[in-house]
Amino acid sequence: MRARSSSLKARTLLRRLTTGVAGVAFVSALVLTLNACSVDPGGAPAGSSRTPTAGPTSTGPSASSPSTPDAGAPFNRTAHSADDPSSIWVVVNKARPFKPLDFTPPDLVVVGVPHVWEPQLRKPAADAVVAMFAAFTAETGLKMQSQSAFRSYATQRGVYDQDVTASGQAAADTDTARPGTSEHQTGLAIDISALPAKCSLAACFGETTQGTWLATNAWRFGFLLRYPADKVPITGYTYEPWHFRFVGIELATEMHSNGVSTLEEYFGLPAAPQYK
Repeated sequence: MRARSSSLKARTLLRRLTTGVAGVAFVSALVLTLNACSVDPGGAPAGSSRTPTAGPTSTGPSASSPSTPDAGAPFNRTAHSADDPSSIWVVVNKARPFKPLDFTPPDLVVVGVPHVWEPQLRKPAADAVVAMFAAFTAETGLKMQSQSAFRSYATQRGVYDQDVTASGQAAADTDTARPGTSEHQTGLAIDISALPAKCSLAACFGETTQGTWLATNAWRFGFLLRYPADKVPITGYTYEPWHFRFVGIELATEMHSNGVSTLEEYFGLPAAPQYK
């Protein structure tokens, strides 16, 4: 109360002086006094809206997470294209192949994380993977590794042909993308496994500590679990708890906040259960 009374007097005198011809030095002194009276014991300006920052949790942004967008700003669904193959929001599925089919991202870099095959991703996705892996280890004491990341059109053709030979085309089409329709070709998708390896590229990965943490926290770093178990009729692929797609923190946060789990649903695109 005493500080508020002193502040009120100082403000009143300051208004009188600034409408007259008082000396600049005296006014400056009063400004200093006014500022001193307007600071609370905690160091924040009196009447400010600053509140203590909550510590990191396993389900929300933490000190190890990249910056999150302003929750009060309206979300711009047209900020990036869903059609341009170089866009971080591009939607690629069985009904939406790359144009051109052999598209290669221009900004691929090696991702500095443990791996089975040396991973390459586009720079924003690579940085986010490094941050996400570091946060997982800091929060759990365990480790993850990259199983597979960018795959070119030619590489995907080899993977698909091998799967067709092993299990037939009908079976291959449920869990392996045909060349020119794989998210791995965007340079924004990564398959993740436990380190040491456990349930790699299998549905049981979703029950591991790595799988459950990723399902809960990947959005904090701009990633989606791209092929959820309950969205097979929309995505066209069986449940893949190891496959994560980078879309940026803004879109990942928007989708998480609104309970939307697939890009097809968010952008109002047709489901893609099979090839045309």
